[in-house]
Order: sequence, then C-alpha cells, then structure tokens
Amino acid sequence: MTVTTRPAKKRVVLLGATGSIGESTLRVLRAHPASLELVGVAAHANAEKLFAICREFGVRHVALADESAALAARTAQQIPGHAKLCSGPSGLVELASLPEADIVLVAVVGTAGLAPALAAIAAGKDLALASKEILVLAGEFIMAAARAKGTKILPVDSEHNAVFQCLAGQAVGDVRRVTLTASGGAFRDWPVERLAHATPAEALKHPNWAMGPKITVDSATLANKGLELIEARWLFGLRPDQCHAVIHPQSIVHAVVEFNDGSMLAQLCPPSMTFPIQHALLHPARAPGTDASLDLGRLSALEFRPVDEQRFPLLHLARAAMVTGGAAPAIFNAANEIAVAAFLAGRLPFLGIATVVEKTLERMQPPPPTDLAAVLVADAEARRTAAAQL
Repeated sequence: MTVTTRPAKKRVVLLGATGSIGESTLRVLRAHPASLELVGVAAHANAEKLFAICREFGVRHVALADESAALAARTAQQIPGHAKLCSGPSGLVELASLPEADIVLVAVVGTAGLAPALAAIAAGKDLALASKEILVLAGEFIMAAARAKGTKILPVDSEHNAVFQCLAGQAVGDVRRVTLTASGGAFRDWPVERLAHATPAEALKHPNWAMGPKITVDSATLANKGLELIEARWLFGLRPDQCHAVIHPQSIVHAVVEFNDGSMLAQLCPPSMTFPIQHALLHPARAPGTDASLDLGRLSALEFRPVDEQRFPLLHLARAAMVTGGAAPAIFNAANEIAVAAFLAGRLPFLGIATVVEKTLERMQPPPPTDLAAVLVADAEARRTAAAQL
C-alpha cells in the first residue's frame, strides 16, 4: 500500500500586514490554512490592527516599526498575552530572521524593507518581494546576496509574478523582450491640458486596483511602471533595452514575454493581488484560487496601446535612470517619494512631481555605488535635493 504524506505547512512572516498587500495576503492565508501558517507579522504603527491579526492567527512574534507606537502599546498593555513584541527597524530584522520561518513576504513601503530583506536572505529564507523599492535601490546587491545564499526571490508584484510564470521552463537567453502592462491610472483618458489641475482626490480614484495612496499616485504618473521596469531588469537578468511597457486599461494581461522566435507568452488573471501573492507563497504548488478566476466568454475586449510620454514623462525619466545605472534609479525613487508626498499634502501640483524628479536627477551625479552604504547615502542626498525644490 502506498502512503501519501501531506506536505508540511509553509511558515510565513508577513512584514507590512496592515497595508493593502498585507490585507490581500491575509485573505490568502485564510483560504489555505492547511498549507500556510503565519508565524510572524509586522506593521508600521497600527497597533490595534496588528494585534487583531496576531489574535486571529495565533502569532507569537509581532513587530511595530514605529518605536513610539510600540512604546504606547506596551504602556497601554495592548499586547496579546501569547505574543512577543519587537520594535523599530531591528524588530523587522528580527522577524525576517525567525528560525521557524520558511518564507518572508516583504510589503514594507520605501527603504525600510531593505534591511529585513537582506536579513531574510542571510538567514536562508525564501523572499516574497512586494516592495519594489528594494530592487530599485539595491538590485545588484540583493540579487548577488540571494545567489550566494541559494535563496529564492519570488516576485509578488502582479507584473513580475506574471513574467516569472511565463519564464517557467524557459531560458532567459531566449528572451527578446519583456513587456509589462500598465492600466494608465486615474488620468489615462484625461486631456493632457487638464492634468495641471488634477487633485490628490482625483488621482486616488484608480479605475481597477485598490491600493495605498502612494502607489495609486504612482500609477497615475506611471512612475510605478518605471520602477517596475528597473525591478524586472534585476529580477530576470535583463538588459534595459529588453524592458518595455504598454497601456492595457483592463488590467487582465499582466505581462507578455516575447522570445527570439517571435512567440509570446502572456499571463492573465483578474486585477486582484491574491493571485500573485498565492502563487509566490505556495510556489511551486498550485491550489484553488482565493478569488474567482476569469470567464473568457465574458471578456469583450483586451486593449493595448503605446505609452504617451507627453502624458507620462516619469516613465521616460525612469527608463533613462535604468540606462544610466549606478545610483540613478535610487535617486529617481527617492525624489519621486518626496514629490508624491508633497502632492498628496497639497504642496505640489500633479505635474510638479515629474519636474522635481527631473531636476533632482540633473543636479545629482554621484559615482556608481560600490556597496549598500553608498546607495543609502545617495538616497538620503536625493531626498534632501528634492525637498529643497518644494
């Protein structure tokens, strides 16, 4: 008699649990309790929501990146009795290195995810990566560390996860180009002259996706797609000239890989982050989806059109930064973060985002970084240079 043993649960650490990616990840975990177990969870400052997650999933290891929020939680004795609370940047690193973890999903906004991502790799954990800034800032160093340790980097962004699936069993040397799709964001059909008067509230009305404020604005400017092209270069070992983008308003096709023989493979699924998250966490296994799949008979059309760089100058700036290399992608990312924050606060017009980024790139030309410390120095200087223009 043949005895079939069930595979052990994959033990997951989730960094960034209270954001939109975190919420989708929790839905995947609820849908697959026999395959996935949450063993560590972190948030920036939302202690109430974090501890609710901790209680629901019985998590013992929790962290708040914001030291003041952690202190307030300890003072108010909010911490669930079964849990240990870590705090600050070191708390995220501690969770990323948990001995019992198998995979660490990093969905922390900005540069705060860099140290825990490196810690997870150093500890031999697989890395499910949702924070694109990590590879934009330090792609060369992150990929080298993963190769040296033999750990997997599993992309969680829908576009990169799509490329990952299309490349399964294929030789990267046979790839002619990779095309990531972009919805075009809230302003894709606006007259260009109207963009000068776009408000934060209008920019946050994404037609397809439910995401956080920063990434939703980045979708409206296509800065997000520029960051994704830079990320794709490092993830898949591509040249800048192999990385492309097109507008696809339906957000059904997430990426297309074209091979040297002219054949193309595409990945399709509804615009829900549960699909790439589930693929990354369960890889290489497949399981019933957390959300309903597509009904091809109900798709009336799939539309593709080239990017109008007059409407989306930030995509051009991101591509130029990718070609320049060195610290340029980090400078692009840092300046964009400062400019988007100013726009959301009402201190910068929508079109001013691209202006701040362009001027910051023009004013900063540091030598190529030789280590992570040099990258972080360029990042900090770019933030100061961008802020000085506001």
